[in-house]
Amino acid sequence: MEKTTPAPEKSASFPRQQSGKKNIFSGPTTPRKRYDTIDEEETEEKEVGSDHQDPDVPEISHDEVLEEVDCFLVVLTESAKEKEDNLPEVPGSVETLCKTLDAMIKQYGKGSARFGENEAEDSPFVEAVIRISKVSTILGDIPSNTATAETLNRTSAVLQRAMALLDEEFRNLLNQDESTNNNKRADSNPSSEPSLSNKLTAKLASFNNHNNNDPDRKPAEATEPDPLEEFPSFSPESIATMTKIATCMIASGYENECCMVYSLSRRNAFKSALNDLGYENISIDDVQRMQWEALEGEIATWISAVKTCSTVLFPGERKLCDAVFDGHPAIADDLFCNLARTVVVQLFNFADAVVLTKRSAEKLFKILDMYECLRELVPAIKGFYSEENAKDLIFDAEAAKNRLGEAAVSIFCDLENSIKSDNGKTPVPSGAVHPLTRYVMNYLKYACEYKDSLEEVFQQNHDTQESNGSNTPGTTPSWSPFQLQLITVMDMLDANLDMKSKLYRDSSLRYIFLMNNGRYIMQKVKGSTEIHELMGNTWCRKRSTDLRGYHKNYQRDTWGKVLQCLNHEGLMLNGKVSKPVLKERFKSFNTLFDEIHKTQSTWVVSDEQLQSELRVSVSAVMIPAYRAFWGRFKQHLDSGRQTEKYIRYQPEDIENMIDDLFDGNPVSMVRRR
Repeated sequence: MEKTTPAPEKSASFPRQQSGKKNIFSGPTTPRKRYDTIDEEETEEKEVGSDHQDPDVPEISHDEVLEEVDCFLVVLTESAKEKEDNLPEVPGSVETLCKTLDAMIKQYGKGSARFGENEAEDSPFVEAVIRISKVSTILGDIPSNTATAETLNRTSAVLQRAMALLDEEFRNLLNQDESTNNNKRADSNPSSEPSLSNKLTAKLASFNNHNNNDPDRKPAEATEPDPLEEFPSFSPESIATMTKIATCMIASGYENECCMVYSLSRRNAFKSALNDLGYENISIDDVQRMQWEALEGEIATWISAVKTCSTVLFPGERKLCDAVFDGHPAIADDLFCNLARTVVVQLFNFADAVVLTKRSAEKLFKILDMYECLRELVPAIKGFYSEENAKDLIFDAEAAKNRLGEAAVSIFCDLENSIKSDNGKTPVPSGAVHPLTRYVMNYLKYACEYKDSLEEVFQQNHDTQESNGSNTPGTTPSWSPFQLQLITVMDMLDANLDMKSKLYRDSSLRYIFLMNNGRYIMQKVKGSTEIHELMGNTWCRKRSTDLRGYHKNYQRDTWGKVLQCLNHEGLMLNGKVSKPVLKERFKSFNTLFDEIHKTQSTWVVSDEQLQSELRVSVSAVMIPAYRAFWGRFKQHLDSGRQTEKYIRYQPEDIENMIDDLFDGNPVSMVRRR
């Protein structure tokens, strides 16, 4: 039963206001009237007659009023603890303090002065609010009589008016300064200039270009400073005022109202900052319906938004929270975490939506960019959040990152299917590098620029399979899962090229094709430090051996028969040179060499070094052999028409014609001396 204390003349009881907090700094948690619904006329009626003081009672100073109220609070607190029925008499200083606070509120409300502009005026105001709040809180927790009920109503009303003033000022400071910040960003980004989103995209492109090992690449032009680097742009004076307001409202039991105003304003500010980056929250369905070109642009914007959150927005917001709620670290932490969580969850949702799109090879690099972005976000979360609040968010971040990693593994492994499905029966003309070779090696080159990330995601995938008991047996322990996958792709490419080489009827052209593709693969491996490290020197040495084998086989199949024509054996008959045999030898040489020259000048060896090596090796075999044969046996043929008929080429002609080989162009005229 709720106790009531009768007044001397008439009995009256007032409902007890419950408080969820037991200390005197706590405010009432029962529903309060909204600031804009306080019946001021009722309050003014209660004040009638109270403005007339007894001329015999001397006025007391504000400090003395506070001191007297403090003494009353001590006695009132003790009575409340002991649950005494006889409460102390409410001193007149409480009413005096209420009237003083009312006057201060009206003065601030006139607009001639704002809270926070004058410390000499603000301090008495805050002191009065704190005392009135304590009186209202304690009276709301104890059985009341007529006097205490009137005091409770009086203090509650004036306290709410004070809170309404602080609430409005707090809201104005938050919104006004952020509005100024938005104007600054708008001024720095007029319609005639590129948007902030385009600038950030250009910065990221410049960064990527800078890291691309191109010695001829010019350094990127300096871009304008990012206006968001000043986020949030509150002046020190505004922050100091907001700190005083927050401290006063929390001490007065209005923590929820204070936090609500702050959260709403900062959430809008954060949304505005992200919009400046070009980022908007996109639903999973919209992502699914997007063409890849459009989605690629959205991913780039998402990446810049995540990086900006990590490096600019979150640090700035954390600093602001800590400053405004100085002395209340738990409140600051909760406010920041709730705000940041809302933003981060949206970012995670977008990542999940991208993972759910149809997978294709070209998406690998953007997905790895997203993976690395979230990987960098995890330590940032640990730095901005308390350990307790960081746990769930880090778990969500790791989960989203791992899903991106699984998608990357799946896409990369699908390269095997691309190689298997390329089983065309039409050989590449002239033995040139096959498009499949170019595609696979360029794909691997770009993919291995993400070597560390791919090593990481393949290892995670391997560990998951191992824990599920589905690990692939018989693998080499010293090779990482990504190395094994890379070697698998290379082996499959070799097998596919070997199959394609058999489409050529000319065995010489078959070896030219294998040399062209093998040299292209080697050049790509040597040109990529990452691939070279992964494949290892043993693999590279084996590839070089294979190339030398193709080269020897080409020489044997192409020039073996030609060299037989220049063989000295079988030319002597009874100690003399047989002219018919000699004529046949020269005739056969001319026919074979003409055919080779005509055919192989149309073949393509695009690598200049390989082209030079082939010509040099052919010249090293053919020139000395032909020069020796020609020099020894040309005099055995009659000079004149017979000589010209069988000796078609001078040694220099042979040398020049060898230089025509592998140019990819048919030679219509034979260069002769």
